[in-house]
Amino acid sequence: MSHELITLTMFSSLLILMSTGQRVYGVVGFIGATAAYFLWGGNDIEMPFNATFTVLNWFALLTLPLFVFMGFMLSESGLADRLYRMFHVWMGSMPGGLGIGTIGLMVMISAMNGLSVAGMAIGASVALPQMMRRGYDKVMITGVIQAGSSLGILIPPSIVLVLYAMIARQPVLQLWLGGILPGLLMALLFTVYIYVRCRISPELGPPLSEEERRAAEPEKWRLLAEGILPLVIFAVMMGCFITGVTSLVETSALGAGLATLAAALKRRLSKAVMESCLRQTLSVSCMFMWIILAALCFGAVYDGLGAIKAIEKLLLNDLELSRWTILIIMMLSFIVLGMFLDDTAMLVIVAPLYIPLIKVLGFSPIWFGILYTITCQLAYIIPPFGYNLFLMRAMAPPEITIVDIYKSIVPFALLMMITLAIIMIFPQIALWLPDLYSNRAR
Repeated sequence: MSHELITLTMFSSLLILMSTGQRVYGVVGFIGATAAYFLWGGNDIEMPFNATFTVLNWFALLTLPLFVFMGFMLSESGLADRLYRMFHVWMGSMPGGLGIGTIGLMVMISAMNGLSVAGMAIGASVALPQMMRRGYDKVMITGVIQAGSSLGILIPPSIVLVLYAMIARQPVLQLWLGGILPGLLMALLFTVYIYVRCRISPELGPPLSEEERRAAEPEKWRLLAEGILPLVIFAVMMGCFITGVTSLVETSALGAGLATLAAALKRRLSKAVMESCLRQTLSVSCMFMWIILAALCFGAVYDGLGAIKAIEKLLLNDLELSRWTILIIMMLSFIVLGMFLDDTAMLVIVAPLYIPLIKVLGFSPIWFGILYTITCQLAYIIPPFGYNLFLMRAMAPPEITIVDIYKSIVPFALLMMITLAIIMIFPQIALWLPDLYSNRAR
């Protein structure tokens, strides 16, 4: 079989088996092991087991459960509720102020958790009822919550970027630093859109009444102090890491410890909270571990075939495509795949092919990781898969229909595409902080 035919067979088999609803890691691992058996013989069926030892030898993977636990602890203990109340009081007097406050809440939740699911759960349970009660347009509400929660996979400590770092063999810190400015840029575009739209059409996001503003005045500064606590945890954690006081694993342990201590000091730490955090952490961590293991197996088979070289020859020599044309094709393929697959499935499928090719084309793998993550954000809100669409449908009240949910994502999806284009045109937005840190480290 030619390399092109092997590539087509393996990737089409992946898509077909995934369409049956099987677990991503099960499908990817099965295709990798089966391909190894038919291509090289029975002895190579041990390749998945060899990938297990590779995973277990990655000391940096200890960060995964610790960061996930930190996020769940801050969420389950109710500290995030006080954070939203702070935004509610401080920004509610503006047109669309609660929507803007929700985006601010999502940015901070992202800085605590790194998962889209947690931001979505908090937004739907805390922000949605508040905005509905104050007469916000239901389409605006659902769009704000879905778009805001997607920021969790771009702003550090993003778990998706950790996963990309493990599979692409890139420094986690460089990727985290690379995600900060694009994440803030996207949050700024969301904020400007909400403010301008509600300024033009006040009925979409009416400001708080004068009575509510006067009633909230006494608690403004107290809420500010409580809301800043999660940010202090994040600042201490990242400050120790960037200055070299703690390693990556020690930083994740510090974050988990500080989150638990904060919950205890606020008298929010209970047996039920601890049990819930541990159960959810175990579930999420095991899922990511299996995905990494399966990706290593699949990647080892595909790379061992020499198929990467064949694809490079096809695109660069036979078709004579420019490197920017190839990059745009990659981004378009991400968006198409994102309509049917989640972020981890996309990464596992394309990593063996795209990441080596990116290096040959002379692009930065750090920059490409940020572009990939932005397309993941699009994948979360674009039908028919749209992970956040399903979550919103499950959490929304009956008066919010599936049509409302689909309509709500249109302007925010366009803003994400604009952000993607800006980062492609101006790579230094994503690379300035990683380069600055690298220069200082020398």
